[in-house]
Amino acid sequence: MSEKLVDEKGEVNFPDPPFARILFSTTRFAWLWLIIRLYLSYRWMTSGFGKLTNPAWMQGGEALKGFWEGAVAIPEAGRPPIAFGWYRSFLQFLLDTDSYTWFGPLVSIGEVVVGILLLLGAFTGIAAIIGGFMNFNFMLAGSASVNPVFFLLQVLLILAWKVAGWYGLDRWLLPRLGTPWYRGTARERAADTVSISSTP
Repeated sequence: MSEKLVDEKGEVNFPDPPFARILFSTTRFAWLWLIIRLYLSYRWMTSGFGKLTNPAWMQGGEALKGFWEGAVAIPEAGRPPIAFGWYRSFLQFLLDTDSYTWFGPLVSIGEVVVGILLLLGAFTGIAAIIGGFMNFNFMLAGSASVNPVFFLLQVLLILAWKVAGWYGLDRWLLPRLGTPWYRGTARERAADTVSISSTP
Protein backbone atom coordinates (compact mmCIF):
# COMPACT_ATOMS: atom_id res chain seq x y z
CA MET A 1 0.00 0.00 0.00
CA SER A 2 1.38 3.38 -0.99
CA GLU A 3 2.34 5.60 1.95
CA LYS A 4 0.58 8.50 0.20
CA LEU A 5 -2.77 6.82 0.82
CA VAL A 6 -2.22 6.47 4.56
CA ASP A 7 -3.04 9.48 6.75
CA GLU A 8 -1.63 10.39 10.15
CA LYS A 9 -4.13 8.07 11.86
CA GLY A 10 -3.02 5.13 9.77
CA GLU A 11 -6.28 5.07 7.81
CA VAL A 12 -6.26 4.49 4.05
CA ASN A 13 -7.86 7.29 2.04
CA PHE A 14 -8.24 6.84 -1.70
CA PRO A 15 -8.24 10.19 -3.51
CA ASP A 16 -11.14 11.10 -5.77
CA PRO A 17 -10.56 11.09 -9.53
CA PRO A 18 -9.61 14.59 -10.70
CA PHE A 19 -12.79 14.97 -12.79
CA ALA A 20 -14.99 14.01 -9.82
CA ARG A 21 -13.23 16.50 -7.52
CA ILE A 22 -13.56 19.29 -10.11
CA LEU A 23 -17.20 18.44 -10.84
CA PHE A 24 -18.49 17.82 -7.32
CA SER A 25 -16.15 19.69 -4.96
CA THR A 26 -15.12 22.90 -6.73
CA THR A 27 -17.16 25.85 -7.97
CA ARG A 28 -15.87 25.50 -11.53
CA PHE A 29 -19.09 23.78 -12.64
CA ALA A 30 -21.46 25.61 -10.29
CA TRP A 31 -23.17 27.04 -13.38
CA LEU A 32 -24.11 23.51 -14.45
CA TRP A 33 -25.70 22.74 -11.08
CA LEU A 34 -27.57 26.06 -11.28
CA ILE A 35 -29.14 25.00 -14.60
CA ILE A 36 -30.15 21.62 -13.19
CA ARG A 37 -31.50 23.23 -10.02
CA LEU A 38 -33.62 25.75 -11.89
CA TYR A 39 -35.01 23.08 -14.21
CA LEU A 40 -35.96 20.78 -11.35
CA SER A 41 -37.28 23.72 -9.33
CA TYR A 42 -39.61 24.73 -12.16
CA ARG A 43 -40.88 21.17 -12.60
CA TRP A 44 -41.41 20.60 -8.86
CA MET A 45 -43.19 23.91 -8.29
CA THR A 46 -45.38 23.49 -11.38
CA SER A 47 -46.40 20.03 -10.21
CA GLY A 48 -46.79 21.10 -6.59
CA PHE A 49 -48.85 24.24 -7.24
CA GLY A 50 -51.09 22.21 -9.54
CA LYS A 51 -51.79 19.86 -6.64
CA LEU A 52 -52.17 22.67 -4.09
CA THR A 53 -55.00 24.18 -6.14
CA ASN A 54 -56.65 20.80 -6.73
CA PRO A 55 -59.24 19.79 -4.08
CA ALA A 56 -58.75 16.15 -5.06
CA TRP A 57 -55.25 16.40 -3.58
CA MET A 58 -55.77 18.89 -0.77
CA GLN A 59 -59.26 18.01 0.49
CA GLY A 60 -59.47 14.31 1.15
CA GLY A 61 -56.63 13.11 -1.06
CA GLU A 62 -58.93 11.37 -3.56
CA ALA A 63 -56.39 11.86 -6.37
CA LEU A 64 -53.68 10.08 -4.40
CA LYS A 65 -56.16 7.39 -3.40
CA GLY A 66 -56.90 6.72 -7.06
CA PHE A 67 -53.18 6.56 -7.87
CA TRP A 68 -52.53 4.08 -5.05
CA GLU A 69 -55.54 1.94 -6.00
CA GLY A 70 -54.28 1.74 -9.57
CA ALA A 71 -50.79 0.88 -8.35
CA VAL A 72 -51.84 -2.00 -6.07
CA ALA A 73 -54.27 -3.51 -8.60
CA ILE A 74 -53.16 -6.85 -10.05
CA PRO A 75 -54.44 -7.28 -13.61
CA GLU A 76 -55.74 -10.62 -14.89
CA ALA A 77 -53.21 -10.52 -17.72
CA GLY A 78 -49.89 -8.78 -17.96
CA ARG A 79 -47.60 -7.43 -15.28
CA PRO A 80 -48.84 -5.45 -12.27
CA PRO A 81 -47.59 -1.84 -11.94
CA ILE A 82 -45.65 -2.64 -8.73
CA ALA A 83 -42.83 -5.13 -9.08
CA PHE A 84 -42.18 -5.57 -5.35
CA GLY A 85 -44.76 -7.28 -3.17
CA TRP A 86 -43.60 -5.53 -0.01
CA TYR A 87 -44.24 -2.13 -1.56
CA ARG A 88 -47.70 -3.20 -2.73
CA SER A 89 -48.44 -4.31 0.83
CA PHE A 90 -47.19 -0.97 2.14
CA LEU A 91 -49.48 1.00 -0.20
CA GLN A 92 -52.38 -1.28 0.64
CA PHE A 93 -51.78 -0.56 4.32
CA LEU A 94 -51.85 3.18 3.58
CA LEU A 95 -55.12 2.71 1.69
CA ASP A 96 -56.67 0.64 4.46
CA THR A 97 -55.79 3.29 7.05
CA ASP A 98 -57.08 6.19 4.85
CA SER A 99 -53.61 7.73 4.93
CA TYR A 100 -54.23 9.41 1.58
CA THR A 101 -56.32 12.03 3.42
CA TRP A 102 -53.16 13.55 4.93
CA PHE A 103 -50.59 12.14 2.52
CA GLY A 104 -52.09 14.02 -0.45
CA PRO A 105 -51.54 17.47 1.09
CA LEU A 106 -48.12 16.35 2.36
CA VAL A 107 -47.01 15.40 -1.16
CA SER A 108 -48.38 18.65 -2.58
CA ILE A 109 -46.65 20.84 0.00
CA GLY A 110 -43.47 18.75 -0.20
CA GLU A 111 -43.18 19.26 -3.94
CA VAL A 112 -43.54 23.03 -3.59
CA VAL A 113 -41.02 23.18 -0.73
CA VAL A 114 -38.46 21.18 -2.73
CA GLY A 115 -38.99 23.49 -5.69
CA ILE A 116 -38.52 26.63 -3.61
CA LEU A 117 -35.37 25.32 -1.90
CA LEU A 118 -33.84 24.35 -5.25
CA LEU A 119 -34.74 27.74 -6.70
CA LEU A 120 -33.09 29.57 -3.81
CA GLY A 121 -30.14 27.18 -3.64
CA ALA A 122 -30.82 26.71 0.06
CA PHE A 123 -29.95 23.35 1.65
CA THR A 124 -29.68 22.01 -1.90
CA GLY A 125 -28.45 18.58 -0.88
CA ILE A 126 -31.34 18.06 1.56
CA ALA A 127 -33.89 19.30 -1.00
CA ALA A 128 -32.46 16.91 -3.59
CA ILE A 129 -32.67 14.00 -1.14
CA ILE A 130 -36.34 14.75 -0.45
CA GLY A 131 -37.10 15.16 -4.15
CA GLY A 132 -35.22 12.00 -5.03
CA PHE A 133 -37.11 10.12 -2.32
CA MET A 134 -40.42 11.20 -3.82
CA ASN A 135 -39.29 10.20 -7.32
CA PHE A 136 -38.08 6.86 -5.98
CA ASN A 137 -41.48 6.16 -4.43
CA PHE A 138 -43.30 7.12 -7.62
CA MET A 139 -41.07 4.67 -9.51
CA LEU A 140 -41.69 1.90 -6.96
CA ALA A 141 -45.41 2.49 -7.46
CA GLY A 142 -44.97 1.81 -11.17
CA SER A 143 -45.00 5.38 -12.47
CA ALA A 144 -42.02 5.88 -14.74
CA SER A 145 -42.87 9.07 -16.65
CA VAL A 146 -40.19 11.70 -15.88
CA ASN A 147 -39.28 10.18 -12.50
CA PRO A 148 -36.14 8.27 -13.60
CA VAL A 149 -34.66 11.40 -15.19
CA PHE A 150 -35.54 13.57 -12.18
CA PHE A 151 -34.12 10.94 -9.83
CA LEU A 152 -30.82 10.86 -11.73
CA LEU A 153 -30.52 14.66 -11.75
CA GLN A 154 -31.21 14.80 -8.02
CA VAL A 155 -28.61 12.12 -7.30
CA LEU A 156 -26.11 14.33 -9.13
CA LEU A 157 -27.18 17.31 -7.01
CA ILE A 158 -26.70 15.20 -3.89
CA LEU A 159 -23.18 14.31 -5.00
CA ALA A 160 -22.48 18.00 -5.67
CA TRP A 161 -24.17 19.26 -2.50
CA LYS A 162 -21.13 21.32 -1.46
CA VAL A 163 -21.19 23.48 -4.60
CA ALA A 164 -24.64 22.91 -6.15
CA GLY A 165 -26.00 25.93 -4.27
CA TRP A 166 -23.00 28.17 -4.89
CA TYR A 167 -25.16 30.47 -7.03
CA GLY A 168 -27.72 30.60 -4.26
CA LEU A 169 -28.10 30.86 -0.50
CA ASP A 170 -25.88 27.86 0.26
CA ARG A 171 -22.91 30.06 -0.62
CA TRP A 172 -23.54 31.79 2.72
CA LEU A 173 -25.56 29.19 4.63
CA LEU A 174 -23.06 26.33 4.53
CA PRO A 175 -20.07 28.33 5.84
CA ARG A 176 -22.20 29.95 8.57
CA LEU A 177 -24.22 26.94 9.72
CA GLY A 178 -21.73 24.24 8.89
CA THR A 179 -22.62 20.55 8.83
CA PRO A 180 -23.02 17.89 11.54
CA TRP A 181 -19.32 17.08 11.11
CA TYR A 182 -18.05 20.64 10.53
CA ARG A 183 -18.70 23.61 12.78
CA GLY A 184 -19.72 26.74 10.88
CA THR A 185 -18.93 30.30 11.86
CA ALA A 186 -22.38 30.79 13.46
CA ARG A 187 -21.85 27.82 15.78
CA GLU A 188 -18.28 28.90 16.49
CA ARG A 189 -19.55 32.29 17.67
CA ALA A 190 -22.25 30.60 19.75
CA ALA A 191 -19.66 28.31 21.34
CA ASP A 192 -17.40 31.29 22.05
CA THR A 193 -20.31 33.13 23.65
CA VAL A 194 -21.10 30.15 25.89
CA SER A 195 -17.48 29.74 26.92
CA ILE A 196 -17.14 33.44 27.71
CA SER A 197 -20.38 33.57 29.70
CA SER A 198 -19.42 30.48 31.67
CA THR A 199 -16.03 31.89 32.60
CA PRO A 200 -15.94 32.84 36.32
